[in-house]
Amino acid sequence: MRRPKNRSNKRDTRHWIIACIAFWILSPLLSNGQKVISITVNDGINPSTAEYIEQGIETAQKEQAQCLIINLNTPGGLLTSTRNIVSGIMQSQVPVVVYVSPTGAHAGSAGTFITLAANIAAMAPGTNIGAAHPVDMQGKSDAVMNEKVINDASAFIRTIAEKRGRNVKWADDAVRTSVSLTEAEALEKNVIDIVADNENDLLTKLDGKEVQVNGVPKILQTKNATVEPLEMGFFQKVLSRLSDPNISYIIMMLGFYGLIFELFSPGAIFPGIIGVICLILAFYSMSSMPVNYAGLGLIIFGIILYLLEIKIVSHGLLAIGGTVSVLLGSMILFRTSPVENYVSLSWSVIISVTAFSTLFFLFLVTMGLRAQRSKPASGVSTMIGQTALTLGDLNPAGQVSVLGEIWKAVSLSGKIPENEKVTVKEIKELTLYVEPENKQV
Repeated sequence: MRRPKNRSNKRDTRHWIIACIAFWILSPLLSNGQKVISITVNDGINPSTAEYIEQGIETAQKEQAQCLIINLNTPGGLLTSTRNIVSGIMQSQVPVVVYVSPTGAHAGSAGTFITLAANIAAMAPGTNIGAAHPVDMQGKSDAVMNEKVINDASAFIRTIAEKRGRNVKWADDAVRTSVSLTEAEALEKNVIDIVADNENDLLTKLDGKEVQVNGVPKILQTKNATVEPLEMGFFQKVLSRLSDPNISYIIMMLGFYGLIFELFSPGAIFPGIIGVICLILAFYSMSSMPVNYAGLGLIIFGIILYLLEIKIVSHGLLAIGGTVSVLLGSMILFRTSPVENYVSLSWSVIISVTAFSTLFFLFLVTMGLRAQRSKPASGVSTMIGQTALTLGDLNPAGQVSVLGEIWKAVSLSGKIPENEKVTVKEIKELTLYVEPENKQV
């Protein structure tokens, strides 16, 4: 009678263990909050950023997530990349939530477009949103072009605001007059939908909200959501760094220096390889930026003037011209506009690179002049002025020992006895012409 009871207990224990394992495996699927994909953009908006956000949208759609959260902190960026991001958000099959965070973050310029394009826009306390009008370094000649860009961007942001039911008037002012708002002001003016302390608070406040996804209503269930962060890939991070105009500019100048080193030291190989790689990377990153080719031409012309200074004695005039050309070219290398304030060079970088270039080429000029004035260090011409020892009588021909070698020699001062020190005065057809070292002048 006891054996059947033991079997029953064992069977119940197995069933209990299987039930626990099944519940542990299936609990994520049975949870009310489902899944949320979270990505972080903490840099300028560029092609790499656009690719990263597109990857986040595709992952959220593939995983059938409740929504995609974009944690945003950006000073702005490229308008072309911004358009690609906004288009991707508008066409997304899952709700997209843009959360300007953490405290101290801001969504400037291009970030404003992206925030307004979200299904739900949220901000953390102590953040701000809006454009920052840059100082145009290209003068009044670009006023007409800037006005065209502003009008185009204004129409673009008004379309976004109308589509999402947000404050159209403020959106237009953000582009035209670069106004900015705190999170509280943005919530009051219907620019954003939520102010949340952190991501967990955001998920709680999102729960139960109804959003329109391509015209189809969807109620978010995020209170108990499992948040899955999606990190930017290694190559995306590298390309994002290269898309910084300051880094791209420095890499370009290093590329020029590498090629110059190779030209003046043929066979060194390594500087030439590094120079070519740097130039390719720089031109790749610049291909996505609004490059002013007049500025690039001035930089190349300035480097040519530096090279001519090495070859031509101009008493520094060519070097001064090169410095001015490089400085002016650096100032106008990138076309700036009120909606792409991220694409501009830092003055500290411009001045540092220009000063380094000047000192670098002045160093080359100094070394070149020293090389021209110094005596030859190799070849038969180095024999002139050397002291030799006669190996026999020179009457007038014979042999001498110089620098450990035996040479034919001819005396220029009559007979010279054996073991006498002589000075090499001339070389003709591998014959040394010598005089006694102690010859009276």
